[in-house]
Amino acid sequence: MSTKKQDAKRQAILDTAYRLFRTRGFEATSISEITARVGGSKATLYSHFPSKEELFVECMTAAVEDYITGAVAQLDASGTDPEAALREFGTKILNFGSSPEMVAVRRLTIAEASRSGIGKLFFAKIVALRTHVAELLSKFMASGALRPDDADFAASQLRALLEAEILEPLLLHVREDAPDAEEVAQAADRAVTAFMRAYAPVGR
Repeated sequence: MSTKKQDAKRQAILDTAYRLFRTRGFEATSISEITARVGGSKATLYSHFPSKEELFVECMTAAVEDYITGAVAQLDASGTDPEAALREFGTKILNFGSSPEMVAVRRLTIAEASRSGIGKLFFAKIVALRTHVAELLSKFMASGALRPDDADFAASQLRALLEAEILEPLLLHVREDAPDAEEVAQAADRAVTAFMRAYAPVGR
């Protein structure tokens, strides 16, 4: 099978499995049904995803991964100062992450975290995604725009600041309504302002 056909097959598996996992949950979704809907064999599916757990985690994180890598790449090429770049990044991530579908995906993933190592697989994905942000922060640190420090740790702190005000209440059902653009922008601004205070170059 050509690489193009393999990629198309992999995406078809992801799309089908995502719809089933979202509507039925992990337990009620079977590999047999996914295979029947996509076509082909279980062996083909397992050649792309070694286990049902890995397929589930990939389904739940694929859209986030694409969005974050794209957002970081745009910022990296923009040449803006770190505060403006991180505010733009934070606004994009909050808008995306606080959408009803993404909140539902996060809730589902957390609910299944204790099952067969799903939590560990999901955390490994978070660490991998954090690396993209850490690389951007490393460049700002190397240029002197941010105080030199552990970029991975700084990326974790930035994520926590961005998620605390809006996403945590949404995930815990404290609020059900998605924030509007103004609320997201304000939350991102407060998070990035706090981050910049912590990582501003010495003397600023």
